[in-house]
Amino acid sequence: MGKAANTAKTKWNAANYAQVKVSVDPGIASAFKAACASNGTSMAGELSRFMAGYVTEGKKRNPVPSGDMSTRRKRRSGVVDIISRMEIIRDAESRSHDNVPESLRGTDAYGDTEEIISMLDEAIDLLGTIY
Repeated sequence: MGKAANTAKTKWNAANYAQVKVSVDPGIASAFKAACASNGTSMAGELSRFMAGYVTEGKKRNPVPSGDMSTRRKRRSGVVDIISRMEIIRDAESRSHDNVPESLRGTDAYGDTEEIISMLDEAIDLLGTIY
């Protein structure tokens, strides 16, 4: 793409889009990037889809205020959030494990990763039985 085309695209984007900057935990960012890559979607597209859905459906949700665990519903919601985050981590770990080259599959680190995935699965199952 030529310089004129880039300039025109930048000008059009500035007039038609708003940029949103988000700071998140590096593990979540990495897992999200990997999940988008494995699904063949862009991170911006997935975030835009989430935001659009949240605007229309988010009003129905009752998010747990940070640190407020005064009711059983809020505690249950907190556990559900933890499970969701652990599933993201487990899935990222599994993708990483699956992408290890054949020549490195006999190493201790490869075996440790299998154990980590197994323990994450077990923890997720245990948390799922709480409520």
